[in-house]
Amino acid sequence: MSEILEPGASLYSRLRALTPARVGLGRTGASLETRDLLDFRRAHAQARDAVHASLDAGALAASVAEIAGGPVLRLHSAAADRATYLQRPDLGRKLDETSRAALHPGEWELALVVADGLSSLAVERHAAPLLQELLPRLEGWTLAPITVVEQGRVAIADEIASILRARISVILIGERPGLSSPDSLGAYITWAPRPGRTDAERNCISNIRAEGLSYAQAAAQLRFYLTEARRRQLTGIALKEDSHQLKEG
Repeated sequence: MSEILEPGASLYSRLRALTPARVGLGRTGASLETRDLLDFRRAHAQARDAVHASLDAGALAASVAEIAGGPVLRLHSAAADRATYLQRPDLGRKLDETSRAALHPGEWELALVVADGLSSLAVERHAAPLLQELLPRLEGWTLAPITVVEQGRVAIADEIASILRARISVILIGERPGLSSPDSLGAYITWAPRPGRTDAERNCISNIRAEGLSYAQAAAQLRFYLTEARRRQLTGIALKEDSHQLKEG
C-alpha cells in the first residue's frame, strides 16, 4: 500500500498495487516487454496445467475425513477420464453406476460435496481448510456423509443430494482458471436439489483462496445462505445476501 500513497508513483504503478490484473504494461516498439510476455506465458501455462491436472482424491478424502470426524465417500462422474470430462460436460454432471449404487437414502438436511471441477489445484488447496471453518458453524444440522467426486461439475451435486434425500446441497468445486487465479474455489448452494436444476436456482460464492475471499468469510456467507435457504425454502436469484449478517467472518 505504500506504493499507492507515494507521491511520485505513476498512475500505472498505483493501479498495479491494487490489482493482479495486467495494467500499464510496458512496450518495446509494437511488442510487450520480455518480462511481461514471459509472465503472461507462465500464467497461461499454470491455468492450462490446472485444467488438466488430476485430483488426488484419496489424499483429499483422508484430509476431509480427519476434519469431519466421519466417513467420506469417494465417487466418480460418468466421465471416465479427464479428456472425456473436458469434451463432454454432460457426463460430468451425473454419476457413474458404481457411484450411484454407493449412495443410500437418508433423512438429511445438508449434503456437502467436493468435486475437482476445472481446477483440482483449487480443491486440493482450499476445500479442507474451508470445511474446517464451515463445519463448526453447522452445529445442529444433520449432515449426510461428505462426498469427494472425481471429474465432477456443479450439477452433479443435484443427483448426489437427490439420492441421499438431502434438503440442501453445497458443492465445493474448482473454478475455471484465470491468468491470475489458477486455484480459485467456488461454492454452490441449492435448495431441494434434483437433476434438472438450473444455475438461476443456486447461489454461488466464488474466488475462495488466499488472494481472494478468506475461508472465514466464505464460511460465514455459506452459513448465511444455508440458514436463509432452510428458513425460506429457496435458493437462487430470489435469495440475496444481507451484508449486515455477514460481518462475523
